Amino acid sequence: MLESLEKMLAKGVDNSLLRFGLGKGYLDAGDPAMAAEHLQRCVELDPKYSAAWKLLGKALLNSDQPEAARMAWEQGITAAQAHGDKQAEREMGVFLRKLDKQNSPS
Repeated sequence: MLESLEKMLAKGVDNSLLRFGLGKGYLDAGDPAMAAEHLQRCVELDPKYSAAWKLLGKALLNSDQPEAARMAWEQGITAAQAHGDKQAEREMGVFLRKLDKQNSPS
């Protein structure tokens, strides 16, 4: 699947849905850095795409960038609130709380 999506991108097709598919594909394939690159482009194309913000945060966290992940989730919560995506808002809130627990001194 990634190969066909990459071919579409190479042919000049570039939109948030394609970038989301590439980002999710690379994240699932264990390449969080490449996933983050595509998901970053996805949210640039569509800043209200809350699912993309959620995955971007995961990709950044898996790339050892917890502060960048935090910023992605915070922006994602704002995007989710703007169009009533309660599920994504809740999930990203949980991710932020887990991140805070990991970073707080025990």
